Amino acid sequence: MSAQTDLTDRSGYGAALPARRHLPSRTRTTVLDVVVPVFNEEAALGPCVRRLHTFLTSHFPYDFRITIADNASRDRTEEIARELAAEFESVSLVRLEEKGRGRALRTVWAASEAPVRAYMDVDLSTDLNALLPLVAPLISGHSDVATGTRLASGSRVVRGPKREVLSRGYNLLLRGSLAARFSDAQCGFKAVCGEVADRLLPLVQDNGWFFDTELLVLAERAGLRIHEVPVDWVDDPDSRVDILRTVTDDLKGVWRVGRGLGSGALPLDRLRRPFGDDPRDRHLADVPRGLPRQLIGFCLVGALSTLLYLALYSLLRQGMGAQAANAPALLLSALGNTAANRRLTFGVRGRERAVRHQAQGLLVFAVGLALTSGSLAALDTAADDAPHGAELAVLICANLAATVLRFALFRAWVFSPRPEGARGTARSTTTHSHTAPDA
Repeated sequence: MSAQTDLTDRSGYGAALPARRHLPSRTRTTVLDVVVPVFNEEAALGPCVRRLHTFLTSHFPYDFRITIADNASRDRTEEIARELAAEFESVSLVRLEEKGRGRALRTVWAASEAPVRAYMDVDLSTDLNALLPLVAPLISGHSDVATGTRLASGSRVVRGPKREVLSRGYNLLLRGSLAARFSDAQCGFKAVCGEVADRLLPLVQDNGWFFDTELLVLAERAGLRIHEVPVDWVDDPDSRVDILRTVTDDLKGVWRVGRGLGSGALPLDRLRRPFGDDPRDRHLADVPRGLPRQLIGFCLVGALSTLLYLALYSLLRQGMGAQAANAPALLLSALGNTAANRRLTFGVRGRERAVRHQAQGLLVFAVGLALTSGSLAALDTAADDAPHGAELAVLICANLAATVLRFALFRAWVFSPRPEGARGTARSTTTHSHTAPDA
């Protein structure tokens, strides 16, 4: 950040920041831009902005701006936001005609010129006392991205068991599938250095809730420094987040980002720190070595391919018999499953042995076909006119049995590492061996 040397003492995290009234006139510039994305929040917006403005005025030693990002609200949110902007000089409004938290953050952060850009949820579930510890490492130049975490030992969190399980399960999935090292992807309390945001935002594609995860994963994979702050957090009982849709979108996002990292399609080099890469940074293909990580990756791929299979089967079943619909649906989903497990679960890249892997995968597919076809035949024998729901239930059970066998065959046979003395080891191999240069 070009203005960093004027803003803080680099000896620490900004702990000894001067009071606002003692700042020289040359530093009278907006240092922090806090975005509050909202959709139909007419009741919460006013109290949130006033409380945040009071806190920043009293505790933040530099000039700030609060930007309300209205995501196409249909109630009085925009009207209230305009009133707040007229009341406070440091409050502004950006109106978007499309929904999406990620879209709102990208729009405002990309247009901002503040050296530090942050955001928080309008319900202020996160205690504002964590705001200075969040942004101080960015102002000092120590870190590039900062995020609150509800899962650290120093955090104090009040929320129901359902959200607790979902949150921990999701972050465990990220650790297993994308090798994430941060602890909490979706805490609505984050900040990023301005120049990092300018380079990072064009690579982040999601416009919804997965935006946070994608931002952190790409930053971490590029070797940028991510600072985590334990927060005190109280769940908002009036939250209107559609959990099922959010989970589905997150799984799709994990798949897309994993595919981009696995193929090397993301130009992360442009994000590297000028002093060199983070030595811990590794390609995604080097990550899934251990059995727990492989199991998590396999389950994720399996869940997506099962959804694909059921959708194809239901579509084909409308115009043909059960057996005729089952075979092509299983074949297409099996090809996708093998390709996804090859790259994401077992870390195999490149075209070498790709045809062989697909051929072996088809043999594994034959086992699944035998199990599911046999199950359908047994159901047909037991009931002449079984309902469609019974067919789907039988197919799901048969697929679960086939899944266990498929993982064992994938791990021990299809994608097993080549022995050191195997033919072709003098060339660049595509297995998940530690020494494979393109793995």
